[in-house]
Amino acid sequence: MGDALSATTVRIRGADGDDIEAYLARPEGDERRGGVVVVHHMPGWDRATKEMARRFAELGYDAVCPNLYWREAPNAAPDDAAATARARGGVPDSRLVGDVGGAAAHLRSLPTSNGKVGVVGFCSGGRQSVLAACNLDLDAAVDCYGAYVTGTPPEGYPVPVTNLVDQIPNLRCPVLGLFGNEDKRPSPEHVDEFEKLLQRHGKSYEFRRYDDAGHGFFAVDRPSYRVAAANDGWERIADFFGRYLTSGS
Repeated sequence: MGDALSATTVRIRGADGDDIEAYLARPEGDERRGGVVVVHHMPGWDRATKEMARRFAELGYDAVCPNLYWREAPNAAPDDAAATARARGGVPDSRLVGDVGGAAAHLRSLPTSNGKVGVVGFCSGGRQSVLAACNLDLDAAVDCYGAYVTGTPPEGYPVPVTNLVDQIPNLRCPVLGLFGNEDKRPSPEHVDEFEKLLQRHGKSYEFRRYDDAGHGFFAVDRPSYRVAAANDGWERIADFFGRYLTSGS
């Protein structure tokens, strides 16, 4: 497969039928392929997240990243949009599910779609990826160090958020979890609890935990970046989606 791709801003139908902004990246060619919904992190719909969407296109998927803060701050810079969204309480879980569902529907409507869609998220997007997989018919989900899938947010946490302990029994697809052992949100204990819940409820999952890696180890523009962990993580994501999002899987 070649590395030629296209990327552009589009509008998709999100929660409650809202018309929201999204970033769509696609490889060239008309072969049938899977789709990936990329859930941006709390800092917003930024350059780093769009680069990730393009990476999934390079891997051979149609990828779409909805702007979760579009309603609160249309046309605002990512930092400003994120601040506005946090000030208004963040993204409600029900709306997140609707927006990811709309993004998945958009991917499945493309002429190149093979009908299979996965979801991936980093940081807050990791939790939201699991949330979406508990409430939507998706084929695979990747949680990159999502805080508060388990555990309880401390007093004063910037947005009201609950854990997903009671939703794990409803998980509808396999999950890949990638975590740093130096992270505090989620801590290794939180990851242990998540794993035990998945085992208890008979869910399909794969976890990889990295030493000398904390929160944000995929972020190439931050001091938290860890080359070995990030490279291994990308290989595992490519393998995971390759197994669950290809036509023959």
